Amino acid sequence: MPDMSVLVGRFEERKIFENKLLSGNPELIAVYGRRRVGKTYLIRTFLKEHIAFEMVGIHEADLPDQLKNFSISLGKAIKSKAPLSVPDSWQQAFHDLDKYLVENMDTQKPVVFFFDEFPWLHTPRSNFLRVFDHWWNSSGSRHTNLKVVICGSAASWMIDKVINDRGGLHNRVTQKIRLLPFTLSETEQYLISKDARIDQYQMLQLYMAMGGVPYYLQHINKGESAAQSIDRLCFTTNGILKEEFKNLYQSLFKNAGQHESVIRALAKKSKGLTREEIIKATKLTSGGTATRILRELGESGFIEQYIPFGKKANESIYKLADEYSLFYLKFIENSKSTGKGTWLRQFSTPSYKSWSGFSFESVCHKHIAQIKKALGIGGVLTEASAWRYQPAKDGKEQGVQIDLLIDRQDRCINICEIKFASEEFAIDKKYAAELDKKLSVFQRATGTKKTLFLTMVTTYGVKRNEYFTGRVIAEVMMKHLFR
Repeated sequence: MPDMSVLVGRFEERKIFENKLLSGNPELIAVYGRRRVGKTYLIRTFLKEHIAFEMVGIHEADLPDQLKNFSISLGKAIKSKAPLSVPDSWQQAFHDLDKYLVENMDTQKPVVFFFDEFPWLHTPRSNFLRVFDHWWNSSGSRHTNLKVVICGSAASWMIDKVINDRGGLHNRVTQKIRLLPFTLSETEQYLISKDARIDQYQMLQLYMAMGGVPYYLQHINKGESAAQSIDRLCFTTNGILKEEFKNLYQSLFKNAGQHESVIRALAKKSKGLTREEIIKATKLTSGGTATRILRELGESGFIEQYIPFGKKANESIYKLADEYSLFYLKFIENSKSTGKGTWLRQFSTPSYKSWSGFSFESVCHKHIAQIKKALGIGGVLTEASAWRYQPAKDGKEQGVQIDLLIDRQDRCINICEIKFASEEFAIDKKYAAELDKKLSVFQRATGTKKTLFLTMVTTYGVKRNEYFTGRVIAEVMMKHLFR
């Protein structure tokens, strides 16, 4: 088995790969996830000793260039000293693959064929996908020790064209893996492995600015504070995150401007938008286009869909889930400041307060498993969502928003308030009244008979004062999110 010590986290994915290597069956494994999330690194690192053939699709290349790339990749696989002839079609290419590799491979050990950036290989009028599924069905799947791993960042394409295909690949994928960004715990492990030793509060700030994307974290230097790293990566001319946003969506989606418009609309609304509100804000057509774009953004991990407590699927709320996109739109895009101290100067601004609350909430939604564990309900079946109440427009009553609601099978609901602070959070008289109102409105509007537990999720906990006692039932702190 591969040396697991060179990888951080990814324990579930490692186990899947290990089981598939030892299955004794042919395997077609589809791996997808957003750009920079570490798909290729995971596959190359964990499966290294088993990869007999690897090919990486070329973005926006035509058929002749893709086929030339194939011949180069095959030449490397068979260690040919002379260049191989370039096949004239994908049919010929896969015939060559069979000839040079499949017929001569060791049948006693697992053998991996790895196609990276798989969607890019399917160029217009190339028939790549049709030929690939024919090859897999007629030849590849006959070899019980052959494991074919196909990988792509265009998550919606991978799902529509491969995983949920109704043609030749229907039900042929034996395992799908959606690779997500690092959790806070994995981020901490990764930074420690780089000897970038900063405290959890600073790690949290990095995460809030760029998410748990390994490629971004790779550029954190030891001996730098979070503020110094953010300045260098986001606010200098050559910072890798200064222009990343412009390439992020363009590389994944056709007509990416529509996808960007949804992201921009959600970045302005921390509490999320309904489908109808998104359509109104972006002027998208209300039919299939909006549905497709929301699905593609969701499958790629940029947005999350929540069904509010007591509501139906068509009343879903969509929220921005990509920390970097939010940070870019709030601070980088229109920043006139550059260089050292740029980020520190934001700390006292209203924009910083608004952003930090928004981003910390996004981080908490990604760590519900950790929140449940801290509450002692890790083994209880739950459904997590957000919830909001909008009164009649002609009334004097104000709306109510609940950041996170954990509905439990044991007839209890944790009503979670999420607050980012640089020290212990203090509940004052005004905020205490707001909390009481939230619980009252929620109980009245939903008619729930379940027990409500007011739960505070904060960085350093909640100060014990007269407004805490008898009101807050449970609390979760930043340290719990790292476990």
